Amino acid sequence: MFPAPGSFDGWPLHSRPSLLPRIPMVETVRLSHRVADLARCSRADAEQYIRNGWVSVDGRVVESPEHPVGDARVELDPDARLEDVEPATVLLNKPAGHDAIHGRRMAAALVTPASHWADDPSGIRMLQRHFNRLTPLVPLDTDASGLMVLSQDGRVWRRLTEDADLIEHEYLVEVSGELAPWGLRRLNHGLAFQGRELPPCKVSWQNETRLRFALKGVREGQLQDMCAQVGLDVVSIRRLRIGSVPIGKGPDGAMPPGQWRYLPVGTKF
Repeated sequence: MFPAPGSFDGWPLHSRPSLLPRIPMVETVRLSHRVADLARCSRADAEQYIRNGWVSVDGRVVESPEHPVGDARVELDPDARLEDVEPATVLLNKPAGHDAIHGRRMAAALVTPASHWADDPSGIRMLQRHFNRLTPLVPLDTDASGLMVLSQDGRVWRRLTEDADLIEHEYLVEVSGELAPWGLRRLNHGLAFQGRELPPCKVSWQNETRLRFALKGVREGQLQDMCAQVGLDVVSIRRLRIGSVPIGKGPDGAMPPGQWRYLPVGTKF
């Protein structure tokens, strides 16, 4: 026997039983609202806790105050502190072969949570927002390695761009060939680059094949050209320091290539 028209399995459509249990609706609110209730604080303080990585949702840290939550477990770290939300600046030990400012193989891609130097002395808590909009500063040749700066901080950007020619950089340059007579003296003062007389700098031998340069306003290709003018070929270049900020050393030596550390807020170059 077939069901009557307008019915389902013999039940009239208007009175058939529900096939699924009713699920109560859970109100969804912004995470900042939930944290304000949880911590009994203002909405502004709640947003600051969240942006500084003190709040987890179902065990995962969430840094967006707008994140929607329903019946999820929201927890505020017992060590949570109200701090200013500071922009990040990171110092990367760039390996040779990566592009610093422009190019197809950008060194900025190396700055990830996994490559954070274990001996970073800054004490800064790593947050996901630290990896957003990091601007690479201070050019470094693709074939060179060493210290590179990437920052979210406008103060750091202005210092390293507007005052670039006032900040001394230190490089370790490995060379081959035979130094011309008076070559070391000429490296310190007496050379020109791209038609411009170079100001005095400090160049000394570290060992039989390595020269240490300390100079300001260095341009792309300048170190190679300076060495060529005194009979030397450049084998490798490594930047050790920008102003007063070095690559950094830990218990096991210098920060390894491809790893990075934080620059503490307020540190001067």
